Amino acid sequence: MVAVTALFISLFFAIKAYANPACAVCTVAVGASLEIARYYGVEDTVVGVWAGALLALLGYWLILWFNKKDWYFWGRDALLMGISVGSIGFMYISEMPYSPQVIGIFYLDPLLFSTILGALTFIYVSKFYQWMKARNGGHAHFPFEKVVLPVAALALLSVYFNYFPISSESIDILSDTAELYEFSGEK
Repeated sequence: MVAVTALFISLFFAIKAYANPACAVCTVAVGASLEIARYYGVEDTVVGVWAGALLALLGYWLILWFNKKDWYFWGRDALLMGISVGSIGFMYISEMPYSPQVIGIFYLDPLLFSTILGALTFIYVSKFYQWMKARNGGHAHFPFEKVVLPVAALALLSVYFNYFPISSESIDILSDTAELYEFSGEK
């Protein structure tokens, strides 16, 4: 319930797509690299970050396709982005069990958490790029800035999840530490 609420609240910040955030070659490359990473045993949370970015990218493409068809309605962009990012749920239906864990204040599966975080990172970095470009007279600061910013942000998030993984072992360590500091209940 918390995950669904957090997803819908975060996706209401999605606004109209002003430009295509990435090219088709980048989309195919990210999609292929996700499967390769899982094959080589990369942590699921790292794969989830890139999966979320890919789903957000597909959401942007869906918005642009709706623009070409002149299909406009209230809440369209947030709905399309929610459908796109929410399609990670099909993984839990067919491929893997949903095993939620306590992650800060959330109770989510680590892959779902990192997917949502990757999608939000991609969305906000794309918005940040548009803001930076507008402040620079409509021009990028350097060549391929539109590609470098999201890839760098996602790479930093991936490095973070690589060195500080969200796994049952790290959750167990945190809960063991918390038990050391629990009060015994005596007064």
